[in-house]
Amino acid sequence: MTSTEAAASALQDHATLWSVGEARASDVVDAACDALVAGLDTPGLRILAACTRAEADYDVHDLLPAALDELGLTFYSLASDAGQEAAARALARRMLAGELTPGEFTFRIHRRYGHGLPLTERLAELDDEYDVLEYGDRTVDQVDAEIRAEARRLAGDPHVPAEPTETPS
Repeated sequence: MTSTEAAASALQDHATLWSVGEARASDVVDAACDALVAGLDTPGLRILAACTRAEADYDVHDLLPAALDELGLTFYSLASDAGQEAAARALARRMLAGELTPGEFTFRIHRRYGHGLPLTERLAELDDEYDVLEYGDRTVDQVDAEIRAEARRLAGDPHVPAEPTETPS
């Protein structure tokens, strides 16, 4: 991935997480600045990147949709199904990048979506497993490993099948 592609992806993730309340407006502005430095340049992106931290909470809501549109990125409206799924995928990428522990990742997913988002149902179940580890035969390392595999699936790692595959009998 080129630096501009990585910057666009990071901006998309920050915007998505902001739209569902998982990131601050100033994080979006920082990602816009990083995108400019990486070589992306549109009028809307420049205006967004020029926001101060104090202005961000007030202005990002109005400026972000146009900036994303100019870059061919998607603005997810609050509470849309597509936005919730995109946010779960962005959190998975953050966990895989080491920004969240497996426990923090599942806690955030479980707290935000409970058991109601089919895409993240297994992660909510794994978060529940942390609470009963002392009564079972699984270890934290085993649960963490399954969470990492689930995160790779969500993040779109091509080496992890989206659906379980059957082994031949």
